[in-house]
Amino acid sequence: MYRHATSFIRHWFAQDRHKPLILRGARQVGKSTLIRLFAKAENIELTELNFERNPEYATIFSSNDPKQIVTSLRLLMNQAIQPGKSILFLDEIQAAPTLLASLRYFYEEMPTLHVVAAGSLLDFELAAPTFPMPVGRISYLHLHPMCFTEFLRAIGESALAEFIEMWCIGGEIPAPLHRKLMALLRQCMAVGGMPEAVQSFSEHADYRQVEVIKQDLLATFSDDFAKYTRHQDRELIRVIFQKAPSLIGRKVKYSDIHRDIAASRVAQCLNQLHMARVICKVTRTAANGLPLAAEENAKFYKLLFLDIGLVSTMLNTSWSVLQDALMLINQGALAEQWVGQELLSSLDDYVPPHLHYWAREARSSSAEVDYIIAHDKPVPVEVKAGKSGALKSLHLFMREKGSDIALRINADTPSIMTVEQPLANGGRKTYPLLSLPLYMAGQARRILSTR
Repeated sequence: MYRHATSFIRHWFAQDRHKPLILRGARQVGKSTLIRLFAKAENIELTELNFERNPEYATIFSSNDPKQIVTSLRLLMNQAIQPGKSILFLDEIQAAPTLLASLRYFYEEMPTLHVVAAGSLLDFELAAPTFPMPVGRISYLHLHPMCFTEFLRAIGESALAEFIEMWCIGGEIPAPLHRKLMALLRQCMAVGGMPEAVQSFSEHADYRQVEVIKQDLLATFSDDFAKYTRHQDRELIRVIFQKAPSLIGRKVKYSDIHRDIAASRVAQCLNQLHMARVICKVTRTAANGLPLAAEENAKFYKLLFLDIGLVSTMLNTSWSVLQDALMLINQGALAEQWVGQELLSSLDDYVPPHLHYWAREARSSSAEVDYIIAHDKPVPVEVKAGKSGALKSLHLFMREKGSDIALRINADTPSIMTVEQPLANGGRKTYPLLSLPLYMAGQARRILSTR
């Protein structure tokens, strides 16, 4: 199955001098498969070491001498391991995290050899390393669940994927095509973007089989809890994991998660799930300018789950229900999850996952905008479940912040209109409001850049 990250790896591999590449992402999003498929497609020799399956391989790296390491590996694996023609793939490296320190020597002494590392729960080791990290001597690739256009290609709708990726403001989307894309969107939201589930659906088109796979994936995540938390917090993490889908789109209040446990413990467990990339924090920002992170307030955040297909399963949302009332379920939380997930996937591969929202809490005029993304200025993004809906908070944001354009994502065909809003000083604020259909959420940044 095609992944957009393949282009990043192809560019990295083509460079004469390159840093070792570390793949980061949640369990089962396809990190190892991505490297294997790339090597196969490009006819590149792949030397793969799995340190979870074979922990004894770690002793080969104890010398920190890349030439000696490669010589030993050539004999052990009976492979050539040639710079420019091979990839040395260190998989499940979290089982031997000190090996990350040796990557600096590969960059400094064998910069023409392509080295890739990957592993589940690797972010825990990177957040608080017990060894000297090779800062400035490694590159990162952040991998997410499959996005909508990757899903389309997987099920044989490559022409539609190309159409979406090329569409710009002013282009037409006829009503029959829009209906087809919305139907495919419903399929994608039911199946999700976890590669194993997508592959099964592309081969069999059997939603029940997909559900079995998603239940297995959820059990795998649950089994991981013991690997990244103290024993006494394991049950609390399980509670948060189960509640997270019902918290999507809402500001997190620790008392809503567990009234009888200290907020500090709940916060710590949320952070553990965040580091495992099972959830993503959408952090509040004042959004007076760029970068958005400069004015973020980490105390206030909303949650996204890893994948909308897993969310649908955890909310017991069947395929048939999704067809009848896709956006009414859970008060539009599925729509907000979908847009957030697509916005994360549309970030450049080397950019760490991050999202922001804006809110003003006042007794008489509270307001909240679902997402804020960076363009030339902060751009408000409002998600609407159906084809219409009030945009009071978005209009308030535009009056206060002076942004150049606002974005609405809903179930209707694309459009752009001019909005006029009165200002307190008697003047008027005029700005364009761009509306994109939900299946275009992942193209929002690109479309804004071509405006």
